Amino acid sequence: MNITIYTKSNCPNCVAAKALLKSKGLTYSEVNLDSDAERATFMDAHAGVRQMPQVFIEGQRVGGLAGLRAALDQIGGGV
Repeated sequence: MNITIYTKSNCPNCVAAKALLKSKGLTYSEVNLDSDAERATFMDAHAGVRQMPQVFIEGQRVGGLAGLRAALDQIGGGV
């Protein structure tokens, strides 16, 4: 499964999302968007994004921490 998580430093939900993925034994790629310019570019490219983290599974945005939890539940009972 191809998972990419877009994060920023000092983000409690980012830490929680990464911990959830690790607890499920899932590997992921992390892209840190600490730069205001990089984060703004990312948010402009993805309408509706207002917070971090943002998680993509197989190239499809599932949203933040709540979206990740919901996606993992759909994939297989929380994996």
